[in-house]
Amino acid sequence: MPIISEWTGLAHGLEAAFNLQNLALGLTVFFLARVLAVLYFMNRVNNTEIMERIKKQLIYNAIPFVIFFLTFTIWLLLSKGFAVNPTTKEVFIEPYKYLHNLIAMPVVAVLFFLGVTLVLIGIIRPITCFVKCSTKGIWGAGIGTILTVFSLFLLAGFNNTAYYPSTFDLQSSLTIENSSSSLYTLTVMSYVSLMVPFVIAYIWYAWRAIDNKKMDIEEIKTETHVY
Repeated sequence: MPIISEWTGLAHGLEAAFNLQNLALGLTVFFLARVLAVLYFMNRVNNTEIMERIKKQLIYNAIPFVIFFLTFTIWLLLSKGFAVNPTTKEVFIEPYKYLHNLIAMPVVAVLFFLGVTLVLIGIIRPITCFVKCSTKGIWGAGIGTILTVFSLFLLAGFNNTAYYPSTFDLQSSLTIENSSSSLYTLTVMSYVSLMVPFVIAYIWYAWRAIDNKKMDIEEIKTETHVY
């Protein structure tokens, strides 16, 4: 079998775990997952005492999430990126590459800012309420998360950008063009992707059925399920 790739560093890729920008992204995802879980419980549970505890947990997790997200985003937009010459296919370092991508692709910029706005609204509304808190924050934050992550994927790979760069050998970096499958495989995958709306509809229907009735103390006492 021919060797198509190999590790060049002694850490075999683990050095990426000590990259501060990667750590900022990892902690962003970690606290975002906790925030979304808290918002889901807020939408699912019908108990005043538990709701107060959930609200506190939302604050405890939302603050570090926002800090790490801002750190990662600012770092990303101000950092150098891995650009690809569309004619020669040569990979080179370009200052502010991802900021340039955001400016060059206004649709992606709109998706990104819309996604971030929805996430922040989903977090802020339950925190700032004083009488009756909104329990629907999971919907805005969930949709916003999808839009934000999708736009970051587009920033990483579109507009002549190497989405999986090699810092050891720039010309070994992966782009959408040099890492794509055959035409036959891409054609099959394009037809399969047409089923995505049906999958999303099923997920929405299933979760709506699960969350149709809020969980309360009486349900926990009477039901045989273990929570």
